Amino acid sequence: MKYIYEQLAKMIDHSLLHPTMTDQELEDGCRLAAKYGVASVCIKPYAVKRAAELLKGSGVLVGAVIGFPHGNSATESKRYESELACRDGAAEIDMVINLGKALSGDWAYVERDIQAVCDEAHKHGAKVKVIFENDYLTKGGAGLSSDDFKRKLCQISERAGADWVKTSTGYGFVKQADGSYNYKGATEHDLALMRASCSARVQVKAAGGVRDLDGLIKVRDLGATRCGATATAAMLEEYRRRAAAETTGAAATASAGHLGKGGY
Repeated sequence: MKYIYEQLAKMIDHSLLHPTMTDQELEDGCRLAAKYGVASVCIKPYAVKRAAELLKGSGVLVGAVIGFPHGNSATESKRYESELACRDGAAEIDMVINLGKALSGDWAYVERDIQAVCDEAHKHGAKVKVIFENDYLTKGGAGLSSDDFKRKLCQISERAGADWVKTSTGYGFVKQADGSYNYKGATEHDLALMRASCSARVQVKAAGGVRDLDGLIKVRDLGATRCGATATAAMLEEYRRRAAAETTGAAATASAGHLGKGGY
């Protein structure tokens, strides 16, 4: 395999964000995250304290979403929500930018909004991932093309203190031509663009649409260090299957080589 198990498992932020998530699903999800040794669970603020209890000593961090999923909360609400999450045990904060302000070109507001959360989280020793929601940015805005708009957001996020820039929430549903709602989430183009638009200090997280092992590997190849996922078990079980097959194949090849040299 191209990467060892731990390199891929520790990329995954196991997502527990569905609007209908029950307490039992939260607990089952935390236990699954611990079983597979992922980087973190990404959960709603009210669930942080319980998740921290469940994951204590597991090596799996607790991450909380802030201003989720549309970034519309007032800046002070986001800051306070971050404070509460950190007090409850969150080690990472995934915040959504104010998309309307960004598309209006009010860059000063966007930067203050991000910085308020970063300053609060860093005060508690937590790290921050800033979510752009790229599905809403395909036409650009504020006089900028889509790519230039995302580059601008990368620059602002880094200046404001972000530890990661993140593609999506996984809930950025856009109306399609047939009237249905869907989203792309993380794309190869956006991951490459975001990686190139930040210094090495800022990491990149993919979210939305990464549902299999090959997708996870591609995310890593493109320079992202984290990936939000709900298909965690399927991805990592597939890794184990492939790794076992490679080991079996290598053993068979070695045995055949030995026999070919007259060992039989």
